[in-house]
Formats: sequence, structure tokens, C-alpha cells
Amino acid sequence: MSVGAADESELEDPIEYFLQDMTYHGKSDRTREAYKRVLRRFEAFLADSSRNPRGIGIGPEDATHRDCMAWIHSLRHSDLADSTVATYASYLHRFYAYLAQVGAFDSNPMTLVMEEMDERIDTNPSRRDVSVPAMREFLTEIAHPLDHAVVVTLLKTGIRVGELCNLDLRDIVLSEGTSNARDTALAAVSSAEVSPRVQLENRGPSLYVSAEPTAGEVLAGEERTASNKRKRSTIVPVDEELATALRRWFAIRPETRSPAEPLFCSTSGSWGSRLTPDMVYHLVEHHAADSGWYRSGGGAEENVTPHYFRHFFTTHLRDRTGDRGIVKYLRGEVGGDIIDTYTHNWGDRVRQTYESHIYSLY
Repeated sequence: MSVGAADESELEDPIEYFLQDMTYHGKSDRTREAYKRVLRRFEAFLADSSRNPRGIGIGPEDATHRDCMAWIHSLRHSDLADSTVATYASYLHRFYAYLAQVGAFDSNPMTLVMEEMDERIDTNPSRRDVSVPAMREFLTEIAHPLDHAVVVTLLKTGIRVGELCNLDLRDIVLSEGTSNARDTALAAVSSAEVSPRVQLENRGPSLYVSAEPTAGEVLAGEERTASNKRKRSTIVPVDEELATALRRWFAIRPETRSPAEPLFCSTSGSWGSRLTPDMVYHLVEHHAADSGWYRSGGGAEENVTPHYFRHFFTTHLRDRTGDRGIVKYLRGEVGGDIIDTYTHNWGDRVRQTYESHIYSLY
């Protein structure tokens, strides 16, 4: 990384430059001092040739992803709590992100570090361990096309319950080579003219999971009851098993009164209305209880709930691919800056990796 030529004279001390700008932006003295302590500690690490990986003293403007990761590693082996290490990392990330944004630095070496540090991917060893063969057997007992499609969608995409409930017909393409014309696989589902989103044009069978919906917001003419929690909108490949489950559901899907044309709607008491998170939780708990995977009063380590399917997706796909970046993208936890860091051909890479490693459920 290097300092922008126009700013070189102004950045003899990039940390002080950043701290001054924090003052200009109205940050409190206490916040400024907290950043100063952390950034100066990082600076001292880089300057110590016996500690940094280069073996020579360098400044923050010359630090690479590897230098930043080495500092984080040293913090983890100190007496600092994990939460404190995460806070220090976030301070350094903001420092580099700001200086890159204003053009003082060429790039942010902390971008990949933050992605690698994100340990939120389910790692609870006490959680029930369900194998792929056991999950296949579980699915054979779910006969209703709606219930079956909901569970397969959760298992094959790793999306959250609220995100599943917010899906509309326009968010799905099941036909190969579909442009912005109406998907032939959806043509018979609704009497309304539903065309796929432009983001799905020529993407092949895919699901678009938007970052936009918020509970209480009117979107596509319908007030939403759930929020999506993605850092960015995501295009998730649809394999043939999921496509088959969805086609079975489409064969019985009732007409809805919503102009948004929800992908999943009720076939019981709330006939034709969009599924809500409570409906999905009840659906999953019912089938999990039948398989001995759910007990009233049981905890997360025992019960299989919709969120467990997200854990299942993450664990098995991560172990099969070894690519945490793609798994985190599919989970909606990767920002655009990280995608740009990886590759300019991200969409093709995601599809190829997904199709090569996604587990079979039949």
C-alpha cells in the first residue's frame, strides 16, 4: 500500500491526520483518545523489526494485509479479551477505510482481515449434529409441497426466516438463459405478469435475496412483517433439487391478493397470504418434533428450528468448499468491498463453487 502522491506532504503522520479529521467530524475527546491508543499501539508494532513479519520497521502507510493480520495475531496472544481484540480491529479498519476513502491511501489492508476475523459463522460445538443422510431422511417425511419447498429452500440457501418470507415471485428464476422476459417456469403460477428482477438477467436459475425489506415498510405494494438483515443483496444459485421442490409447490400455490406476489403463501387458515416468520417456525417445529428433533422447552443445542438450517448450510458448505468468503457472501455477510477484493468475476465463481459442492438432499 502507498500514500497518494497529492497527500504525501500532508501525511507525515497519517494517524494524527485521521485523529484531526475525527475532531472535525464531531467525535468526542474520549472517542478520539480511544482510537489514538489503539492506532499508536499498531504503529509501535510495525516499527518494531523484531515483532512485525517484515523484519524491518515500517509505518502504517506501508502495512499490508499480512502485517495487519500479524498484529491481530499478537493481540490474541496477549491478555486482551476476544471482544477487545475485535474492537481494536474495527478501529484499525475504520482508520484505513477513511484514509482510502479520502484518497490518502490506495487501499484498505484491513478489508480481508475483517472478513477472516468474522467468527459469527456458527461454531457452537454443543449444537445438535445432523448428518446429510439424516437430513435426507427427514425430508422424505415432509409430504406437503409448501412445507417441503420451505425446508429445502432454507437448507439449500442458508437464508434467514425473514428473508424467506420476504421473497416474491420476481426474486426467482428457474429457467436457463432467462433474460428480463417472464420466466416460463413461473408463467403458470400467477395470473399477474411477473417478470424477474433485472439483477437476475442471464444469471441462470437463481434466487435474489434483497437487503432492502424492513418490517412495517411497504414494498411492491405490500406492508412487510419481517426485516432482512443482509449487508448486501445476494444472488444465490438454485440447483435442480431446489428447483424441483419449488415447481412442486408452484403446482398448488394459491392465487394471492397481494400485488407483490409472494413466493410462499399460506395454504391453511390464512389462505393465500404471505407466510410470516411465526408460520415458518411452527411449520419447522412440527416436522422436527415428529422426528424427535424438537422438544418444547429445549434449547438451541437440542432443537432443530429454521435457524438450525442456516447453521447446517454454513457448516456443510464451508467444510466442503474451504472457502469462507463465498459461504459468507451466500449468507449475506460480505460487503461489496470484500467482493471487489476477491475477484471481478465474482458471480461466476460463486455459482461454480456452489454447484460443485452443494450437498444432495435426495
